[in-house]
Amino acid sequence: MARIVTFSLIRFAAMVSKEFTQMRRDRVTFGMMVGIPLLQLILFGYAINSDPKNLPTAILDNDRSVFSRDMAMAMQNSSYFKFTQAIGTEAEADELLRLGRIQFVVTFPVNFGRDLARGDRPVVLLEADATDPSATSNAVSAIRQAATDAFTRDLTGPLIALRPANGPVELRLHARYNPEAVTQYNIVPGLMGVVLTMTLVIITSLAITRERERGTMENLLITPVRPVEVLLGKMLPYIVVGYIQMGLIIIAAMTLFKVPVIGSLPLLFLVSFPFIAANLGVGITFSTIAQNQLQAVQMSFFFFLPSILLSGFMFPFQGMPEWAQWIGSVLPLTHYLRVVRGIVLKGNTFVDIAPHMWPIGLFLFASLGLGIKRYRQTLD
Repeated sequence: MARIVTFSLIRFAAMVSKEFTQMRRDRVTFGMMVGIPLLQLILFGYAINSDPKNLPTAILDNDRSVFSRDMAMAMQNSSYFKFTQAIGTEAEADELLRLGRIQFVVTFPVNFGRDLARGDRPVVLLEADATDPSATSNAVSAIRQAATDAFTRDLTGPLIALRPANGPVELRLHARYNPEAVTQYNIVPGLMGVVLTMTLVIITSLAITRERERGTMENLLITPVRPVEVLLGKMLPYIVVGYIQMGLIIIAAMTLFKVPVIGSLPLLFLVSFPFIAANLGVGITFSTIAQNQLQAVQMSFFFFLPSILLSGFMFPFQGMPEWAQWIGSVLPLTHYLRVVRGIVLKGNTFVDIAPHMWPIGLFLFASLGLGIKRYRQTLD
């Protein structure tokens, strides 16, 4: 006859005590359990902003009248526009937009003030870098209101009749690089960097940690293979995997989502190498810290979460507070997204994307150097 086992509070308390003891000893896992929620809370609470303001704007004022200055001031007072520089030619505007240094260019035509005083509704041109539609939509709505409010003080008395119902000026929007505001044009090329970051960091950290768990790392220790040779041998297959992923995403972008590829694909594959290697370096570093595969995954997620949130992939980069932009500028994904979108949507050359390549290269040497150093200490 089977013995009936009753529930024992003593045994239950012993199991609970055992789990707390194990949790206390596994400090890395416990730290991730606390750190990841705190990181999400801080990023979503303070850094993420779907309504970006103080967007960098250049002004091309061909009139230099009190009316053009009043409208520029009204735009800046709306808090959506921040005039960072004054330019003199359309060529300068094209270059600044192509390089991604500004979000908008507002152009006041010659005789803007004279035509406004005549009631002719002069044209104000607003050129926008529309590669990220979410970063420009609210600002465009704000300028329409600013154009109406700017001249409320000036068009008074005898000039009050110059306030037409549809506004004193005609605003023309020129959305560059994505005139139809297709979200896929921005998201799909950016997915290339997100997929590479997520998969390469996790796979690399798991591959080395798995060998240590299975005991096969000892086999490497007794062979005449040097640590650098071991690491390079492990990295090369994943570099190939990264390029395969890139190829699949590009094919899907062109065939399924009809994303226009304006720039050079060979250039894109060439400049992607340091980004791929940098993520592999991060994975190697995590593998030397993690004691098991669970910790490796947790560390990878701890790196991936701020990368995807602070890089400008999901939320406009310019809408984040300054401290969040500083953190995002350290992450390689932030610069790689600008490289990919610049080549694919704007046709940027290597000279155009060079300012974003040296931060990726610096991160590459730092992560790979740290990974190799810690890996050598692990073997020793």
